[in-house]
Amino acid sequence: MKLDIFSDPVCPWCFLGKANLDRALEGHADHPFEVEWHPFQLNPEMPEGGVDKRDYLGRRFGADQLDAIHQRFRDIAAKAGVTMDPDTPKRIPNTLNAHRLIHWAGLEGRQTPMVGALMRAYWVEGRDIGARDVLADVAAEVGMERAAVARLLAGDADRADILAREAHARQRGVNAVPTFVIGGQYVLSGAQPPELWGQVIDELAAED
Repeated sequence: MKLDIFSDPVCPWCFLGKANLDRALEGHADHPFEVEWHPFQLNPEMPEGGVDKRDYLGRRFGADQLDAIHQRFRDIAAKAGVTMDPDTPKRIPNTLNAHRLIHWAGLEGRQTPMVGALMRAYWVEGRDIGARDVLADVAAEVGMERAAVARLLAGDADRADILAREAHARQRGVNAVPTFVIGGQYVLSGAQPPELWGQVIDELAAED
């Protein structure tokens, strides 16, 4: 059964949501899902070079509130067994090129490992995944040819396709991530706990 996931590597809820889903799938080795990741930019108007993260979020949410918001994420992540510090990334990048890379990884059957690698690079290692050299390095880490990826990133290959797919998703009602579409029919939004995913898998198995 197809499990379509709309996400952005710089979305903290997407990072937590993937970790929760991974735990559920590891606990249900016979799960029916064929996972495909789809592009969605949290900040589609982000400058190509990105912006300072604390400065940007401080203006958006208020500097006084930002530390409380970050602590909330730390607490939620800790309860989920995920190592995550929202202060680790120093910049918010434009993620269009990251989504291009996820698409190319999918053509090689490496899409889910690529999504995981990009999220780890950003949330755990604090790397700037808007930088083309960083993206090429991450590609190599999941087994893609670095030089070929660097050449693609230097051009506009699949840029229009990614933007069109994102626009189509928004037209269909996807306005936040992560959004999970099960079998083209059932929609789950947000970082759902592993227990819920386990229940979904069990119910699908019972229906079969």
